[in-house]
Amino acid sequence: MHVEVKKFATKKETYAYLDEQLLLQVQNIRNDVANMANASALLYLLLEDLNWARFYLMKDGALALGPFQGKPAVVDIAIGAGVCGTCAKECSTQIVKDVHSCCNHIACDISSASEIVVPMIKNGELLGVLDIDSPLPSRFDDEDREGLEAFVELLLSHVF
Repeated sequence: MHVEVKKFATKKETYAYLDEQLLLQVQNIRNDVANMANASALLYLLLEDLNWARFYLMKDGALALGPFQGKPAVVDIAIGAGVCGTCAKECSTQIVKDVHSCCNHIACDISSASEIVVPMIKNGELLGVLDIDSPLPSRFDDEDREGLEAFVELLLSHVF
């Protein structure tokens, strides 16, 4: 399916378009891996200044690499380790404005400067996290948190 790359005046408009495109991709598709793969591709394509968009999924009590866009990544992350593991442990979105000053950051790419990680919770159960990195410092803010939490909620209504 063709996705038109558009630039919007506000992040709110960008996230609304991203949600529209996600819904078009996942409706009536009963393949969780394909839906998450398309979701990561949409994020990577439609959000500016990213170098990663990936999912980590709970497996055997840890986070295991799932569908993603970007360079090869760390495959397994313990709960509590790094920003992703902290997000999973606390079940709350983590925004890191400068990963180089974050003592708990796990570096997959030295060009990453900031990161946001959103928990994937459905029916009270942590299923994984959405992890997004940017080469720009302070790339993510509360508007991104709100937009990405809504994106994850929409995705979870079509997976698992």
